[in-house]
Amino acid sequence: MDKTTIMGVSIDPRNIHAVDVQNILTRHGCIIKTRLGLHETSNDSCSHKGTILLQLCGSNEEIQTLEKDLLEIKDVNVNKMEI
Repeated sequence: MDKTTIMGVSIDPRNIHAVDVQNILTRHGCIIKTRLGLHETSNDSCSHKGTILLQLCGSNEEIQTLEKDLLEIKDVNVNKMEI
């Protein structure tokens, strides 16, 4: 069975870096099988911290390149796991 790589991307403040992160995700879109964006929101406020969960299907090299590109953005943190 193939391994699945899950990558968590934390962006704080997301309102400052969202466009840069989106551009990178678009550039690497062929290896992103599933994407889920999360942030706290209510009628009174919207959190500046965002989290994106990615299910990746690329090679190790492609995944490492995506991670490297994301980490070049200040205030972006990345963690990943294989299952």
